[in-house]
Amino acid sequence: MVRTLGVEEEMLLVDIRNGRPRSVSGRLLVRAAHHPPEVAGVGVHGAVEGEFQQQQIETHTAPAADLSTLRCELRHWRGEAVAAARAAGSNVAALGTSPLPVNPIVAKSTRYAWIEDRYQLTSREHLVCGCHVHVSVESDEEGVGVIDRIRVWMPVLLALSANSPFWRGQDSGYASYRSQVLSRWPSWGPTDYFGSAEAYHRRVREMVLTSVILDEGMVYFDARLAAHYPTVELRAADVCFTVEEAIVMAALSRALVETAAAEWASGVAAPQVSTLLLRMATWQAGREGIEGNLVDWRSGRPRPCWSVVDSLVEHVGPALADAGDLEVVQDGLARLREEGNGAMRQRAMLEKTGQLVDVVAEAVRETADRPDR
Repeated sequence: MVRTLGVEEEMLLVDIRNGRPRSVSGRLLVRAAHHPPEVAGVGVHGAVEGEFQQQQIETHTAPAADLSTLRCELRHWRGEAVAAARAAGSNVAALGTSPLPVNPIVAKSTRYAWIEDRYQLTSREHLVCGCHVHVSVESDEEGVGVIDRIRVWMPVLLALSANSPFWRGQDSGYASYRSQVLSRWPSWGPTDYFGSAEAYHRRVREMVLTSVILDEGMVYFDARLAAHYPTVELRAADVCFTVEEAIVMAALSRALVETAAAEWASGVAAPQVSTLLLRMATWQAGREGIEGNLVDWRSGRPRPCWSVVDSLVEHVGPALADAGDLEVVQDGLARLREEGNGAMRQRAMLEKTGQLVDVVAEAVRETADRPDR
């Protein structure tokens, strides 16, 4: 039985004239609520929703068993977000950070007010967009067994998806500056080995009891058990520049979960890699993306990015083949090597025109999936 998967995408709401983020999520959501999906085959559980800042929006797809259905879902919900944004005089850009300067405005809710008061400047500057993939699991025990085994591969997903090189109007020097912004939060990033669902839940409870975080919803691990669904949620990736890149992220995520679940069921031990090394690997992935070296978790040494990516594909190859996803992933990775990921395409556009507004405009066109791009 093929595991189902779904994708959440956080995206920026931007001014159609100057490319700067706009705080219009409230108006956008009112419009979206009155325009339910009418596309045949689109699941009832997909949605357009608000996020932490008023200058961003989130979509999520219904669970899908095959990539073709997921692709339709992603395009549909990006289209719903675009239509709602245009009705509010804005547009949508799948960018991990805003290339242009912005003063984020926290959305109004009791929960978000607590977060803003608790984290102060960290929350007031926080405007980043990620791609979260949910993959179904049979139980919390299986899910934690998966988390313990996929943690070593999360930096590779970050490198492939890196789509946030700019911050406050300048080049950050990172392929994913989103990963740097997230590192300010106390519960973000790679996790220690858990060993059991009981240990996982105990550690989460201990985190909440410190009062450093508000609740379990603020457990921002690279991979975690979803609170409301029987899934493992992989959270390392930037929001992807294109739908096809998001499909590659989803397929690799499912293959990682399937491979890890099989290892867990067979009693294959999880890799005993220190969280400190994984933090180094995450930093390196955010810095270099797919243009330099990544840290190979097996040796703890730098290796060319695509050599590490090849190791990942080899590791999950049987699961990709069993799900019918291998060719899609191979084609998608070949396209990434040729055309570059979001960070590379953003920088290429800036080099071409010298204008960050053009970087945003290109992202708006790609997000809308317009044939005239």
